[in-house]
Amino acid sequence: MRLLRTPDERFAALPDFPYAPRYVELPDGPRMAYVDEGSGPVVLLLHGEPSWSYLYRHVIRVLVAGGVRAVAPDLIGFGRSDKPAEVADHSYARHIAWTRTFVEALGLRDVTLVGQDWGGLIGLRLAVADPGRYAAIVAANTGLPTGDFPMPETWLRFREAVRTAPSFDVPRGIQSGCRTTLAPEVLAAYDAPFPADSYKAGPRAMPGLVPAAPDDVEAQPNRDAWDELNRWSKPFLVAFSDGDPITGPMAGVFQGLVPGAKDRRHPVLAGAGHFLQEDAGEDLGQEILRFVND
Repeated sequence: MRLLRTPDERFAALPDFPYAPRYVELPDGPRMAYVDEGSGPVVLLLHGEPSWSYLYRHVIRVLVAGGVRAVAPDLIGFGRSDKPAEVADHSYARHIAWTRTFVEALGLRDVTLVGQDWGGLIGLRLAVADPGRYAAIVAANTGLPTGDFPMPETWLRFREAVRTAPSFDVPRGIQSGCRTTLAPEVLAAYDAPFPADSYKAGPRAMPGLVPAAPDDVEAQPNRDAWDELNRWSKPFLVAFSDGDPITGPMAGVFQGLVPGAKDRRHPVLAGAGHFLQEDAGEDLGQEILRFVND
């Protein structure tokens, strides 16, 4: 597996992101970057496609100020983490394994998992496979698709655009998932991990890895994970925005099926799109902090 590493100078002077990167060397070669700030109960913040831990900068600030340890890795292929150079280097199972190894390497316990977008697809699988390590879950604009129900038309158009476009405009993809207009320097921060198209195998691969058909290789593992979620009695918070055309319907599914979500106030983040961390990051941080302290 050929790995690319984004030069450090691409990450100079990131707005509102003063956090020093740390790294874990994974056994099969890639180096995984992460932010680890604060002390107290552990909250693991998993991002999705095509973002990186920068997405959680406002959430991290709120959590650290509230006495929480915020750990925010960059998925392999994203952010400061190493980038496998070929689309075929990426698989759903591989991303789960990479992230599991990262969590184990840090020795994280009693974790509150926060997963948005692919952060949920990966994180939910991690939590149900190792429930003794995870104390609680926050699902934020995410899902766990099995291919048994049609994917939203908006997502299908996105998948096709990523598959066929001659180049992948990452900042445009982020902006299209936000309701607020992002500043040029913020959009530049999302472009920083990718100095050339050759670095974008991860963003290119991820839409095609979502189980969108019943016979997808990861469809049955996700069904098995749903079986476990149907028995998950630990605290489970559904913190979705009010404007996500991709995952919006999943909020009610989680609330109705996961025992740990019953009899709980589930916030709806107003005025926010798919990337609710950008549109309502401080509000999301406060909701996570309230949930951890409950």
